[in-house]
Amino acid sequence: METVGIRELKNHLSRHMERVCSGTRLLVTRRGRSIATISPVEAPSDTAWANALVETGQAHWNGSKPIGARRPVSIVGRSVSALVLEERQ
Repeated sequence: METVGIRELKNHLSRHMERVCSGTRLLVTRRGRSIATISPVEAPSDTAWANALVETGQAHWNGSKPIGARRPVSIVGRSVSALVLEERQ
């Protein structure tokens, strides 16, 4: 873990954030004392949520692009845009 002073971090934040994005963990110090750590976030893959739904049986997916609803949803009554316009008056 690399150490960086709070003033250096403030003055060159973009540079240090690029280092964090590339995997470096930073220990932030103020007057020589450790006050914080900055580490990269391990983000899940873009399809992790879909895979979790399939694994639990809540959804079915063959891996292809979704085609949409077979029956379009019909709107009963007034449209949402009409209600929004009415509320704004």
